[in-house]
Amino acid sequence: QVQLVESGGGLVQPGGSLRLSCAASGFTFHVYTMNWYRQPPGKERDLVASIIATGSLQNYADAVKGRFTISRDNDKNTVSLQMNNLTPEDTAVYWCHFKHSSGRDYWGQGTQVTVSS
Repeated sequence: QVQLVESGGGLVQPGGSLRLSCAASGFTFHVYTMNWYRQPPGKERDLVASIIATGSLQNYADAVKGRFTISRDNDKNTVSLQMNNLTPEDTAVYWCHFKHSSGRDYWGQGTQVTVSS
């Protein structure tokens, strides 16, 4: 079955860095665009970053552009999110996601990122 498992969340100080990883299995990973979403407390879930199947193109939400980098390793079936210069506004649950060719959305379990002094 399809599985997306996030890791790497935790508590970090403002200005710090964190790297999230998502391990994928149960589908042909290398043909799909992969995404990171996040949901701060009391707010809606928003798309943070996406990366196309080959990894050659990436897109970012304005709020994270220049600070976050999405990458993937199609040999290891992983997608990562490097987060630099973190602020309290980045505090959220972060999810790995893709939309299958069938139209179904698949989500990981989520990982908590807390940015606080």
